[in-house]
Amino acid sequence: MELATILQAILLTAAKPLSLEQLESYFLPEEGISRGAIRQALDALQTASAEQSFELKETASGFRLQTRAQFQPWVQRHDEERPQKYSRAFLETLALIAWRQPITRAEIEEVRGVAVNTNVIKTLLERDWVKVIGHKEVPGRPEMLGTTRHFLDYFNLKSLDDLPSLVEMQALDVDELTQKASPLLSLT
Repeated sequence: MELATILQAILLTAAKPLSLEQLESYFLPEEGISRGAIRQALDALQTASAEQSFELKETASGFRLQTRAQFQPWVQRHDEERPQKYSRAFLETLALIAWRQPITRAEIEEVRGVAVNTNVIKTLLERDWVKVIGHKEVPGRPEMLGTTRHFLDYFNLKSLDDLPSLVEMQALDVDELTQKASPLLSLT
């Protein structure tokens, strides 16, 4: 059996992205499958899926197979869970954390010019898109917030370097941001 086909089966049934190390662990030592061979097979899988409705995507946590974005309108019609709608305050807070991390709540409020709703931060923490990464060495030692690997995976990013520039973000409106933030549909 071809290694790319085996990897495709593994990734189709995985609930989350899998790293090269995790993929390697699926093979017994006597099978002699190296990380290099896995990487080559992933490249072959990516090439083979070029004309398919799905694609191989590498995120911060690893590799996953997912539906291509242009098929989202049809796939969402059978998905019973509707995409979450995000408020402007939620998206602005998340954007500030993503681009300016580490950042404190007070710094977010200073930039936005309004108080940050406690529920916004709570929701970001619950979704595991944001975490407390330390405390600022000032009186009161406020929490410093930063994004998580789960944030990168959800938004299809390999690293923070893949974030769009602030100029690109200013060109988008809230409806476009909400559309981009809708859950990515895996093939499972």
